[in-house]
Amino acid sequence: MNLTIDVHLLYEIVEPCDLLLQIEVADLADQRVQAHALNLSHAALPGEPAAAMAEHGTGRRLWVQAADRFRCDYSVSVVVDRPVLELAPLQDHTPSALPGDVVRFLMPSRFCPSDLFQTFVEDEFGHLDGGAKIAAMRDWVNGAIAYVPGSSTGRTTALDTFVQREGVCRDLAHVLVTLARAATIPARFASVYAPGVTPPDFHAVAEVFLEGSWHLVDPTGMAPADTIARIGVGVDASETAFLTAFGAITLVDQSVSVSVGA
Repeated sequence: MNLTIDVHLLYEIVEPCDLLLQIEVADLADQRVQAHALNLSHAALPGEPAAAMAEHGTGRRLWVQAADRFRCDYSVSVVVDRPVLELAPLQDHTPSALPGDVVRFLMPSRFCPSDLFQTFVEDEFGHLDGGAKIAAMRDWVNGAIAYVPGSSTGRTTALDTFVQREGVCRDLAHVLVTLARAATIPARFASVYAPGVTPPDFHAVAEVFLEGSWHLVDPTGMAPADTIARIGVGVDASETAFLTAFGAITLVDQSVSVSVGA
């Protein structure tokens, strides 16, 4: 699938500060970047934008020192070559058989307190294994938690969402990641672009580790795996923010457009 993505960000910088930006599509084996342009317009402090390694080697972060106003215009075309697999037949792993770099995704994290969900997961999904368990969890999250724009904040955890029964894509992804980890299935959070997301915006999904590889799963049901372009991955949203400001800033305007090409 060919995707064309356009992103426009405009912020007022209250005080000169450093910004850590991660909005570029990661160039990976299953999603190949064809052409891209990133234009930054800002009152720069001394020093040019500098690349920084993204979490787990997926994607790229960019340091920007800015004052007054910061504008970012990003466009990219990407070919996504990834099948939509049926989850149910996929097998999981015993913890000791996991690759070393996957083990950390079994652990609780700031927004995904999986240690608090073990009893619920055993009671609700204990009769299932592997991909069948993940599919059931995905369907449970999709049915039990309403997608309500504006219903959460940047401090909302999976436990908050589980109790309140509403959230946005970030929150539903956190819940699915949390349930999977509570079942001893490695799971991580992915920031992505995808067409058909309502309202159009940066999107978030989960990735689970089954049969030796990572598999994208969207509990909102809006983005099949073959339509998703990853930006970055992490233990939760704390590692995948599209913009982190180390100072006071104010959003003026933001738009994200993802369309399917020929």
